[in-house]
Amino acid sequence: MLACRVAQGYADYGIPSWIERVMRSCEIAVLGLGIIGSAALYALAQRRADVLGFDPLEVGEPRGSSHGSCRVYRRFNFENPAYTALSDQALAGWRALEAASRKIILKPSRVLEAGPPGSTLVSASRAAARKANVSCGLANGAEANLEFPAFHLPDDWDVVVQPSGGILLAENAMQAFREGAGGRIIRSAAAFQPTLKGIRVTASNETILAKQVIIAAGPWIVELLPRLKRHLTITRQAVGWFKPQASGVATFGEFPIFLIDSPQGLIYGFPDFEGRGVKAARHNHGPLADPDEWGPPPSDDELAAVKETLEIFVPGAAGPILERDICLYTNTRPADARIDMGEEFIIDRLPQDRRIIVASACSGHGAKFATAIGEILASLALDQHFEADAAFRLDRFSSFASP
Repeated sequence: MLACRVAQGYADYGIPSWIERVMRSCEIAVLGLGIIGSAALYALAQRRADVLGFDPLEVGEPRGSSHGSCRVYRRFNFENPAYTALSDQALAGWRALEAASRKIILKPSRVLEAGPPGSTLVSASRAAARKANVSCGLANGAEANLEFPAFHLPDDWDVVVQPSGGILLAENAMQAFREGAGGRIIRSAAAFQPTLKGIRVTASNETILAKQVIIAAGPWIVELLPRLKRHLTITRQAVGWFKPQASGVATFGEFPIFLIDSPQGLIYGFPDFEGRGVKAARHNHGPLADPDEWGPPPSDDELAAVKETLEIFVPGAAGPILERDICLYTNTRPADARIDMGEEFIIDRLPQDRRIIVASACSGHGAKFATAIGEILASLALDQHFEADAAFRLDRFSSFASP
């Protein structure tokens, strides 16, 4: 049940007595309801926590790192072999969400990863699969071209095909999370201010007192927590939908999700499962951007590397550009208090104030883990003895490390 209690005793903070009598309160406030914040809100609601979520955007609006219909789900991750357990936990969460919401959230699809001989992309994913005792089938470009006629990979290229990947329907997932939150959402941007009595959350014309806050504001987190700015990058990522060259050649089920370690960078794409064309983009970071830089749509120059890669390696998907979009990545820079190469999540309590929980830098490869990350965030809020994985902690940055 949504709490609406009277907060008292705030004369010390200059709050007029009439506001004291009407101020709502909650145990936990979630600021930002992209896919990670929505997952946290849902997890807390499922645990019957007294929680409110804040976000000015509806699902489907073309802003925010979680907008757009789809994301890649990979069980085995070249970024970090330790992610396999997190992927498995997330998969169980996606299936549970499907059952609870009666929505399709994850469409099974093979995931093809390819690169020149010795490609670290392929070798890392293959090693993670081998560790889990999973066979990944095809071994080289020649075999992949026979299996998937839309591709034209060099015969000697390294290839791995994950049998247990999928297309994560991101907007369906966020809708299911929000519906499952049961009226706990306030459609407003929010700011917060720590006080001795709690965390004051200001949204529109209302102030709500929370005991804890989870900050999951995507690129806008640098405005809410300015000390994070030096440790994060926000980049503009160009996305295009390309017309298949022949009918049926890039359809869902026949054509895999793909990641290609190309001379133009890491290019990823989806089968034409929506009738919009093959969605493809460059995973490598684009130019630096501000949180509100969502326009204009990407130019031909911005999509040139993607188009060239498709023309060379996936000619069946290299037709004209049908649609264009911009996504913003928020990623960490390399840490400076202990070894960390960057592009790693932040899932932790603020060391200087444990009432503030940070969920950030999940762009690029975090969406697939949202159900698992949501549960971690819920545990951080509800169990003061619970700690997130050391790799995700803020104290890897000197400005947040304990003296």
